[in-house]
Amino acid sequence: MKLVSRLVLVLVFVSLSGCAINRATGNFDPGMDITQADVFYVERFGPDNRGLEKIIADNLSLRGHTVSFGEEGLAPDDTTVLVTYVDKWMWDITMYMIELTITFRDPATGAAIGSGNSYHTSLTRLSPEEMIEEVLGNIFDADAEPEEQFASAETG
Repeated sequence: MKLVSRLVLVLVFVSLSGCAINRATGNFDPGMDITQADVFYVERFGPDNRGLEKIIADNLSLRGHTVSFGEEGLAPDDTTVLVTYVDKWMWDITMYMIELTITFRDPATGAAIGSGNSYHTSLTRLSPEEMIEEVLGNIFDADAEPEEQFASAETG
């Protein structure tokens, strides 16, 4: 009987414990070269009220790019890369960003030329700044090594 109660206790514990998921990807059009891009414009994602467009712009600026940000459709005429993003937030004691996708686009056509995604559940959560760094790093890494598009995933 003691063995059965211990087994039940272990099963309950395992079923109630959260599974940690950490996934990060990045890709870039091998026919494009991000080093040739000099002016970026980050469009604010409509529902976002957390200022992620500014954090993305600051990160790109620290990487040596000329960057501005603002509302959709207001990109300057000299923009060479249009940056869009979609963020998803969840509640687990506090609000946290569970997923972020950033896409680099051709400003003339809107076609995607590169993208990255970061997905972290509550146990592996990152700050918005860390997720932005992870996603942009993966996009730039994919451009630097086009034959090895980056993807990683960990589950627990």
